Amino acid sequence: KRDDLKKGIYILPNLITTMALFAGFFSIISSITGDYEKAVWALVVAAIFDGLDGKVARYTKTESEFGVQYDSLSDLVSFGVAPAILIYQWALMPYARLGWLGASLYVICTALRLARFNIQIETIEKSVFNGLPSPPAAMMLATTVLFFTEMQISVEDYRLYILILLYLVAFLMISNVKYPSFKDLGTKKKRPINILLLIILILILIAIRPEIMLFAIAVFFILSGIISLIFKILFRRGKNRDDEEILEENQ
Repeated sequence: KRDDLKKGIYILPNLITTMALFAGFFSIISSITGDYEKAVWALVVAAIFDGLDGKVARYTKTESEFGVQYDSLSDLVSFGVAPAILIYQWALMPYARLGWLGASLYVICTALRLARFNIQIETIEKSVFNGLPSPPAAMMLATTVLFFTEMQISVEDYRLYILILLYLVAFLMISNVKYPSFKDLGTKKKRPINILLLIILILILIAIRPEIMLFAIAVFFILSGIISLIFKILFRRGKNRDDEEILEENQ
């Protein structure tokens, strides 16, 4: 391993990860200076780069342990610290201690979620994430700022709801709620043409009203895991009742 480090690292995927980290840090600076829209778009750029680095590493066969750890550190800054500072500066500062405690809890849950992901990366199935991934969690908070700005909604009347949203997203990251990963969506495996048309339609809608559509996509993604869990619980209860009825009939 020491010899491998001396030989160097793969430049391309780690350069993309560095761009994501840079965008996340730029978002922090923009939040501190009060330029919240710029901070949000910086997080969107960070999410795009974060989605690219892993795919580039897989397609070019340049995956490495260094890249995995570096990506986690980048995610902690871009999707943990940056959105926490953004949402605190934008909405939660009047809550004083309750506000910064909520923001710090979000950062802690992001770190725990990333650490758990690195441990479970070889054991959990590839098609799902165990808990809400940190990039969609950050996009939920960031696009809320965009949505409020675009719809000209005053944040004054909704600070409590935003605080609740922050706590909800934080706990979803460390929960066992399953979310789709979409890792195999762009592989060489053939897909129905309807999927391509759906992706094109979503991209067109995003281009027309990005502030609203990005917020809607973030809400839909987060609710998808919760709704899926509810259906699983109801299905299990229904199955248990059927089994009990069958046992009673046999007796």
